[in-house]
Amino acid sequence: MASRSPCSPPDGLGPKVRKSKSTRRRFAVLIGVHLLIAIHIAQWMVTGTTMSPLEPSEAMEFSKHSVINAGLIFFCLLILSTLVFGRFACGWGCHLIALQDLSRALLIKLGIRPKPLRSRALLIVPAAAFVYMFLWPLAYRIWIGDSLALQEPELTKSGFWDTFPGWTVGILSFVVCGFAAVYFLGAKGFCTYACPYGAIFGVSDKLAPGRIRVTDACEGCGHCTITCTSNVQVAQEVRDWGMVVDTRCMKCMDCVSVCPKDALYFGFGRPSLLAKPRRAPKPRRPAFAGWEEGVLALAFALAFFAFRGLYHVVPFLMSLGLAGIVAYTSLLVVRLGTRSSVKLQNLELKRDGRLTRTGRALAAFTIPFVIFWAHSGLVRYHYWNRERGLDALHELAAGWFESGRPAPTADEVATAERLRSHASSYESLALVGDRGNALALAWASLWTGHEEDFDRFLALAMERAPSDGTLPLIAGHQARARADAESAARHYGRALQLAPALSGAASGLSEILALNGRVDDARLVLERALATTPGSAGLHHDLGVLKAVLGDQDGAIESFREALALDPELLEARSKLAQILMGSSRTAEGLAILAEGAGLTPEVPEVHALLAQARLALDDLPGAEAAARTALKLAPELPELWALLAQVLTAQGDTEGADEAMDTARSLSR
Repeated sequence: MASRSPCSPPDGLGPKVRKSKSTRRRFAVLIGVHLLIAIHIAQWMVTGTTMSPLEPSEAMEFSKHSVINAGLIFFCLLILSTLVFGRFACGWGCHLIALQDLSRALLIKLGIRPKPLRSRALLIVPAAAFVYMFLWPLAYRIWIGDSLALQEPELTKSGFWDTFPGWTVGILSFVVCGFAAVYFLGAKGFCTYACPYGAIFGVSDKLAPGRIRVTDACEGCGHCTITCTSNVQVAQEVRDWGMVVDTRCMKCMDCVSVCPKDALYFGFGRPSLLAKPRRAPKPRRPAFAGWEEGVLALAFALAFFAFRGLYHVVPFLMSLGLAGIVAYTSLLVVRLGTRSSVKLQNLELKRDGRLTRTGRALAAFTIPFVIFWAHSGLVRYHYWNRERGLDALHELAAGWFESGRPAPTADEVATAERLRSHASSYESLALVGDRGNALALAWASLWTGHEEDFDRFLALAMERAPSDGTLPLIAGHQARARADAESAARHYGRALQLAPALSGAASGLSEILALNGRVDDARLVLERALATTPGSAGLHHDLGVLKAVLGDQDGAIESFREALALDPELLEARSKLAQILMGSSRTAEGLAILAEGAGLTPEVPEVHALLAQARLALDDLPGAEAAARTALKLAPELPELWALLAQVLTAQGDTEGADEAMDTARSLSR
């Protein structure tokens, strides 16, 4: 290959860069990809179910829940293809690259040829995003000891759009990650500085034998570099390495198409990781000074944490693109104060030490934007702390309306106070009303002794989310706790109207109806709920209780068995089923039911206590004592278990042992 400087014809002249034939072919393929996406969506809209989305982000379900879906399989196939052919899938199949290339073409039509940012600091963003999306959830699960067993594959899906944003946010994402990212960060700017999938594709590309290579016919005209839409210095790389080694090369084949000597080709050989330079590559002069890279990194981090998830609107990938744009704009503002001349693409912001009209406009825009940026960061700070508080008190909320629940501990009350403080700050700062924040304030009020505020904040939550059935369900539970049966029934009924599958609302309403003598209505509520959610063990249990009250013993047995088939650890259903069986002279069956429960959940003391009571009732005193002592080994702090042992020992005639057990029960009860 002749030694020429890249991007320069041998004699300073040379032929005009010809149009790439590959561009039209590639865009035709990308249009086909979009048509396939449209067909996929249309098929789902018509049939109601379809193959799960062929989107790499769907692979997060494997990292989070060990679920294999079509997105994971598709992502793995893309990685494998990249290991062989390089990043063809990116250049010829990615809808976002199509959008970025279209944006670049439109900008060129407007006389703007986007210059690449070439930041070193921001190059770590895609790798960090990949780790966050796919490796961190897996590492966290290993750390907490979560089971990594594979779950049932989910290759089909009825909620196709569940993991995607709405149309408005989706369009905004395309504007930010497409047009805006290209203008501010350069061609394929989102791919270079934000795309998490590009991180793994880039690593795979280093191992790929398939690459753009060069023959000795190359004269170093530089047409390839001029044409490349991925900001790759093609002429320099093939001169120095005999191949393109830059992992940003997406095999668009434009460089091959425009080469006037047909010197470039796609071929197989040594991967770039093992490539040896033909000549020592000249070190590239950094585009930014070290302190400027620091400004970019700091501004990116602050923008990402301020805008990611803001008001539940800005999705993860959009926040990465937005943060990159904000980072570069921040550097431009800093440069306005440190340089005599500053440009943004084709726009002069400062010339000969004086701000231009465009520069003054940018400076004027900066002040309100920085205020909004700081405000958003403060909102996100309180949101993050609010969510931490809710997570810490999750178990307290889940069991709050259960009978016999313990009062909140001092630590829980302190956490609730912090939750109330952060939620109150969020409420006063947020520009958009948040259903979750109103609910957090309601819970925090309940836990910190401000019960009078609970109804007000819960009503606010229902006003902000009028179609959310869980909110009237909570209102129903609270009304029932206050013995306001009429209000509770009204709230439960509203919850069932909004969400017929809410088993808790059906159970609560049926209980109130039954207590008011409307047993048939209560049974109808449960049967309707079971028609909607036949897999609810709790509803089958409640229906069994109702049937037992009505004297339908066989029906009750059937319902309790159905409940246990769905949830073998449902202690209430097991206890009631055993009682009915033993009361119907089916003693052996009843004992077998309890013994089965003890075998399934040997760590649960209550099931052993039930077994002890059953054996005591049948005068199986040794068996009763053994079961009672097993329960005590598991929970020696429970006074009721010591009282049960005392009862068994009394029946055996062991008065001294019974007295000791009762003394222990009394001391624990104090």
